Amino acid sequence: MITFSMNPKPALNLLGPSKVEIVTENSKHKLLVDGQPFEVKGAGLNWDEKDKLSALKESGGNTFRTWTHQGAEAALPDVNKLGLMFVMGIELGKELHGFDYDDANAVKEQFEEVKAIVNQYKDNPNLLAWAVANEPNLLFDEKGALKAVNPKVYDAISEIIDYIHEHDPNHPVTYTFAGVLKEHLDVALARTPQVDFVSLQVYGDLLNIPKLVKEAEITKPFMVTEFGPLGHWERPATEWGREIEEPSGIKASSLGERMIKGLRGDLLGLNIGHFVFLWGQKQERTPTWYGMFTKNGYADARVDEMTLFWTGEYPSNRAPNVEALTLNDAEAETSLKLTPQQPVTAKVFGKNLDQPKLEYRWELMKEVSELSQGGAHEEEPETLSIDFISDSSASGSINFSAPSMPGEYRLFVYVYDRDGKVGYANFPFICEQN
Repeated sequence: MITFSMNPKPALNLLGPSKVEIVTENSKHKLLVDGQPFEVKGAGLNWDEKDKLSALKESGGNTFRTWTHQGAEAALPDVNKLGLMFVMGIELGKELHGFDYDDANAVKEQFEEVKAIVNQYKDNPNLLAWAVANEPNLLFDEKGALKAVNPKVYDAISEIIDYIHEHDPNHPVTYTFAGVLKEHLDVALARTPQVDFVSLQVYGDLLNIPKLVKEAEITKPFMVTEFGPLGHWERPATEWGREIEEPSGIKASSLGERMIKGLRGDLLGLNIGHFVFLWGQKQERTPTWYGMFTKNGYADARVDEMTLFWTGEYPSNRAPNVEALTLNDAEAETSLKLTPQQPVTAKVFGKNLDQPKLEYRWELMKEVSELSQGGAHEEEPETLSIDFISDSSASGSINFSAPSMPGEYRLFVYVYDRDGKVGYANFPFICEQN
């Protein structure tokens, strides 16, 4: 276990809310909590992943953000005990998912629900800020390109911001944007000029954040409230359209490089914090693409990179470094096509993967049948029962027969150590009759 000096968290006022302010000193914005400087080192974390809170603190994090208030009550005692701060997400209806902001009654009903949430949690001593909507600008045209949302979306958000400012003067308010699109920001900020800070959500573009903020002419303080691996829309795909996920080791090193370029050294004086995505697990295209933990709670190498970024040191136990997976010596970018029952040899590559303490597990899944949009719920596909035969002459190599039924599949390999860490990779392929 490493030791480190975290950004100090002021002693919480257990009798009432913490006073959170954004101030400007020497042309640089910064956050104060109860009068003391506070550097947000954060992660996105769902309330039902409260068992990951201790790992967040041990890794050097001091704050997490959520997307909803649901489930907060069960987790808040642990949050308080650990001295973590949180940004409370308030889930608003999205046009992407069918909410109609021309429906005045629906908007009013939503506003009343938001009021109740604000009044319930505004005096919690661990509350840092409010995020009253997540990516309300996310909407696609028939060709899959981003298009403008109904401006009434931002009118509804403006009304919520005004309510929070009136009834909770202790906490700043924000809402988040998918990407850094000047045309979206201009419309939104013209209708919500009173928002306390801007929240930007990027993936591959993290390294370009200073440039993008300058080009978008953002003058308010901002946080990067979501960043992570290259998004599935940013990665190559097979000929039949299945996105190719990076192996965990490549994913982690790439993230570390983008953080250094995009988050370290705030030359604009506007960046007041960041939140990595996702301190937990979720199904989105695959069960491993975005979550930094597997379903059984093992942490991947991105947790190690965050520990380094937040504390200046890697943890003493680092995750297995998986860098590649091949099928019949082919890489996923070749769009491998197999015939039913064709013999297959899979091999995993990386650094230090021949240690006796490592355990290899292989899974074959069908591909997702109904793809989600905007991070909405996605059903995890079926895992098939397959006989994997280990190659005794090579660590990390197995043989199996392709499924008998034609279709789209994805092979997964997980490399576990004995101390809660994991490396992984997956490979999409298709089975077709000759």
